[in-house]
Amino acid sequence: MTPPPARADAPPPIGFGRALLFWLKLGFISFGGPAGQIAIMHSELVERRRWISEKRFLHALNYCMVLPGPEAQQLATYLGWLMHRSWGGIAAGLLFVLPSLVLLIGLSWVYVVFGQQPLVAAVFYGIKPAVTAIVLQAGWRLAGRALHSRALVGIAAAAFVAMAVLHLPFVLVLALAALAGHMGARRWPAAFQGRAAHAASATALGDNPAPAAWIDDHSPPPAHARFSRGRLLRVLGVCLALWAAGMGTAIAIGGLEGTLARMGWFFTKAALMTFGGAYAVLPYVYQAAVEHYHWLSGPQMIDGLALGETTPGPLIMVVAFVGFLGGWNQLVLGPDLPFLGGALAAVAVSFFTFLPSFLFILAGGPLVESTRGHLGLAGPMTAITAAVVGVLAQLALFFAGHVLWPDGRGFDGWAAALMVLAAFALIRLKWGVMPVLALSAVAGLGIRMLG
Repeated sequence: MTPPPARADAPPPIGFGRALLFWLKLGFISFGGPAGQIAIMHSELVERRRWISEKRFLHALNYCMVLPGPEAQQLATYLGWLMHRSWGGIAAGLLFVLPSLVLLIGLSWVYVVFGQQPLVAAVFYGIKPAVTAIVLQAGWRLAGRALHSRALVGIAAAAFVAMAVLHLPFVLVLALAALAGHMGARRWPAAFQGRAAHAASATALGDNPAPAAWIDDHSPPPAHARFSRGRLLRVLGVCLALWAAGMGTAIAIGGLEGTLARMGWFFTKAALMTFGGAYAVLPYVYQAAVEHYHWLSGPQMIDGLALGETTPGPLIMVVAFVGFLGGWNQLVLGPDLPFLGGALAAVAVSFFTFLPSFLFILAGGPLVESTRGHLGLAGPMTAITAAVVGVLAQLALFFAGHVLWPDGRGFDGWAAALMVLAAFALIRLKWGVMPVLALSAVAGLGIRMLG
């Protein structure tokens, strides 16, 4: 049952087929990271098409911003679910990531087959310093939004020390930050008061109110968006069954200790702690994928992030690159089928990474619709976001070490110059990621040709 329009000038109900075409289009044009992807959805759905009102859009965004996982993909899932029930949400969420998954599988194959060719190696030589600058920019921007009190600056600094010096696990750092936020919000509430997603969204998206929408400010929730214990249990049961089927398939192929099963366990855990965006969870992925399981090397991780930046969809899709290289290197389907093994692993890690996002939306959406504006996680979430700033600083330090001292000894002055120029272009000149990556790739070619 579709929600009735709140005002007479609202557009007529939107059919599922028409929405499906939009979600497919979005999957191919969703460049620019979460901010750019959210801006695209706001421009298209709120301002241009008037499918949903400004307040309903921001209310959905508020919920997605406090969840672990890619907020832009979850927002698309939420809006698709609100408009066209569960299948609408599933279609919107899947189409948001499928183009990126297909592209990354293809690019990963090109990387492992031709990555050592001089031309390709020169391109990646130029891109790696830019990737380090992109991580710096992400930390800089997040610090500007998140560190609005001395207590939060202290949490960020402590998180950096915990990761860079003490080498504490990423999960423990987040847990300690959440505990600090919970306790600090009780003692010093002003210092831990989060800047609401409303304010952040208004700054990024503009304050101009949209005209009447199909799902307007005062449109009653449709029948499927009203909380039902039976519906909640069904969603939980289906998601658990899908997870069990995926894990069972992985175990059947490679055994309980096989690569696919290990990937399933790990990326399920990673999906539940990606607070603060994809950059925040990259140290956790690095610890497991590079240091513990040896699915790929540290420099390859940087290359994968570069590929993730050049494709549409959420940046967390870099896990598909990690999965592909792990499946290729570990020969999950045998030595005669390296590509299929890599592709299967990429699909598997994407499945385990995004399944929790669908669960959060399809199970939690009705609760959110019935309790608008009453999300009470401000203290812990504000502290976690502050900790993520420190984690990003540690990640940038890790990347810089591999880029500036590629062989562990000699300092690379050309790479340092490219990193500084890329950071200046991103932070000071406010250039986009794609132009910076493109120019860095050209510079890498020029430096290698001159060398």
